[in-house]
Amino acid sequence: MGAREAGLPERVPSAAGLPERVRIWEVGARDGLQNEQSVVPVEVKLEFLDRLAAAGLSVLEATSFVHPKWVPQLADAEQLLAGLQRREGVSYPVLVPNARGLDRALAAGVSGIAIFASATETFAKRNLNSSLDEQFGMFEPVVTRALAEGLEVRGYLSMCFGDPWEGAVPAEQVVAAGRRLLDMGCFQLSLGDTIGVATPGQVERVVAGFGAPDRLAVHFHDTYGQALSNTLAALRLGVSTVDSSAGGLGGCPYAESATGNLATEDLVWMLDGLGIEHGVDLDALVRTSAWMAQQLGRPSPSRVVQALSG
Repeated sequence: MGAREAGLPERVPSAAGLPERVRIWEVGARDGLQNEQSVVPVEVKLEFLDRLAAAGLSVLEATSFVHPKWVPQLADAEQLLAGLQRREGVSYPVLVPNARGLDRALAAGVSGIAIFASATETFAKRNLNSSLDEQFGMFEPVVTRALAEGLEVRGYLSMCFGDPWEGAVPAEQVVAAGRRLLDMGCFQLSLGDTIGVATPGQVERVVAGFGAPDRLAVHFHDTYGQALSNTLAALRLGVSTVDSSAGGLGGCPYAESATGNLATEDLVWMLDGLGIEHGVDLDALVRTSAWMAQQLGRPSPSRVVQALSG
């Protein structure tokens, strides 16, 4: 008898200090596929998104309007959005890097965007060709115009816990950069562990530095197997939005040491065991990720997908 047939994981009453419900921000179709060596056909991406929506995920980051030269895997952004069958109650935000990306996103009829900044000087230079301070001048007109157009704007902050060139990142530096994005008008700030080096102690220190956690989300990579532990640490501090990628897909094309994102299935298994609501059908999600792994021609790195679809 398999784990699911035996009624596992056991649902327990949500522990004190944990949120009653977690919003899962699914990034598999964007962050998950942007690091693939080959381009995934747009028809496969569209089916992936539809399967994810059918599994109950209500936020699907669909694609990115980064210049195709830098992320060729997502060069079909316009084509994808034109063919997308949007489901009621599901949002499909996109990532934009600059004013030109916003132009393309607006022309495609999106209702929400995300911008991405760096918490460190070196990554800002390598990823954005800007200094840590100057990057905010680049984002401000993008955010201002997006808000004027009625879009929701989310802010990503990379390298919040460790940088491959600078080492450990001071919590106060992360908080200062993050607050600038929030003050600019971002409705939410996603704290990114871009290379997967965070530990629960670091997470507690950084999240606590912001005070109220209601506008924070977390985005962990699982390079050292700490993504779930770090997520639980954030939940205990009141964070209730978690980024994850179906099947654990993903990485970062500008940080070679980054491995896959926190797998959505692994997250859902943990949330079920904690008695935290999330609205996702785990079995349907596992089938979707196993299907996507077949399309990519390799096993899923998600432990839950491996266990339930083997």
